[in-house]
Amino acid sequence: MIRFFLLAAFALAAAPAMAQAPRVLGSFEKWSAFSYLEQGKPVCYLAAQPTDSKGGPPNRGEVFLMVTHRPAAKASDVVSFVAGYALKSGSEAEATVGGTVFKLFTKEDRAWAHDEKTDKALVQALVKGASLVVKAAPSRGPESTDSFSLTGFGRAHQAINQACDVK
Repeated sequence: MIRFFLLAAFALAAAPAMAQAPRVLGSFEKWSAFSYLEQGKPVCYLAAQPTDSKGGPPNRGEVFLMVTHRPAAKASDVVSFVAGYALKSGSEAEATVGGTVFKLFTKEDRAWAHDEKTDKALVQALVKGASLVVKAAPSRGPESTDSFSLTGFGRAHQAINQACDVK
C-alpha cells in the first residue's frame, strides 16, 4: 500500500499547483484508484506497478501504468505509462493485451496513446484482459519489458468512473 501512496505523491507532483492531495478511492487487487480536485474540478485515476520488469537501464526509477479522467477538460480514459527512465527520442512503446498491440508515443520518461480512439480501445482491452505487457526503448541501454496483472483493473476503473461521473 505504501507504493500507492508514493504513486499518489508522484501524480500530485505532476499536477498543477492548485491540486489537493489525492484521496484513495480503493485498492482492487493489483490496482488502486484515486481522486483529487484540480482548480476545484475532479480528477480521477487508477494506477498499478508492474508485477515483473526486465531490461531497461540500470538505476531505473518507479514504473507505473495509469488511466486518468479529467471531466472538466472532457478527457477520459487517458492511458499513460511511466517508464522510470528517459525513453529513446522518436521511439514508440508497445502495449500488448490479449494479442492486440497498441502503439504509444513517447516523450521524456512517459508514453501515451496517439489519440482518444486508441485510449478507449486500450482501456476496453484492459477491462477484458488478464495481463498487459509494455515494451519500451530507453535513450541508452536494453529495451524494457514490464508485465502488469489486470486483476482488479475493471473494478478500479468502475471506481474512477463513479467518482468522476464518467459514463
